[in-house]
Amino acid sequence: MAQAKLTRSPQGDCNGDEQGEQKLRLLSGHTMPAVGLGTWRSSSQATNSVFTAIVEAGYRHVDTAWEYGIQEEVGDGIKAAMHAGVEREDLFITSKLWCTELSPQRVRQALMNTLRELQLDYLDLCLIHWPFRLEDGSSKPPKAGEVSDFDMEGVWREMEKLVKDKLVRDIGVCNFTQKKLNKLLYIAQTIPSVCQMEMHPGWRNDKMLELCKKNGIIVTELNKSPGQVLVRWAIQRGTSVIPKSANPERIKENMDVFGWEIPKEDFEALCSIPDQKRISEGENMFVNKTDGPFKSIADLWDHED
Repeated sequence: MAQAKLTRSPQGDCNGDEQGEQKLRLLSGHTMPAVGLGTWRSSSQATNSVFTAIVEAGYRHVDTAWEYGIQEEVGDGIKAAMHAGVEREDLFITSKLWCTELSPQRVRQALMNTLRELQLDYLDLCLIHWPFRLEDGSSKPPKAGEVSDFDMEGVWREMEKLVKDKLVRDIGVCNFTQKKLNKLLYIAQTIPSVCQMEMHPGWRNDKMLELCKKNGIIVTELNKSPGQVLVRWAIQRGTSVIPKSANPERIKENMDVFGWEIPKEDFEALCSIPDQKRISEGENMFVNKTDGPFKSIADLWDHED
């Protein structure tokens, strides 16, 4: 399979890539901007943040999800940016299927609801948010019996149909373990274009990164640490990155990561920080130490290193 390639877009005005932004070529042949704006639960400022990121800072990739509860506000920001002159085809919009929707009969309607909220005709990328199914109305964190394995093949077939019907351009996954990704690769007719997961110098997730590279899957790092150095660190690893901020100056700063590199010795130092046990949004959302199906972070991640 083809390996990920980095391409550089030409300079341009607000309708293009203002800072010569790098793009990652997906297995489908489409390209994805290497830096995207994360919109995780920043509801009160989501519209302004999205508009600022696209129009003033030059972002062309916006990452959101139904579970964040802000897709309508994100859609308003995208619409305002388009009214300001940014073309839809220059944008790359990502959203995710939440765990309650991971049954074959619910996939298409969930996607249509997302498109309605975002005021779009299609998504550039649709991801499975977490690799298990939650019952409607389940607790947070869920109790035993409220979580089950999902019909991976059935759900993926429905997502493949969304691509065929041109409602989605690319499909992928989030928060998959090596075990679950290998299972998906075995049954998939369309290989996932992207695998989005938590990564930073304290949790590099090297084995998962290598598995994705081997199969030509682009890795997107959810980089929770602030600063241009850590955004640049992700770029130099050959991944895309989704920094989150509602601060206009920080949004602009996070995009100013092209045209320079972290020196080799400093990059290697960041890569040699001892790995720590993964702490992610999943801990608060899914780990129930008393009567849950996941009683620890290790349970949630299939006890993989």
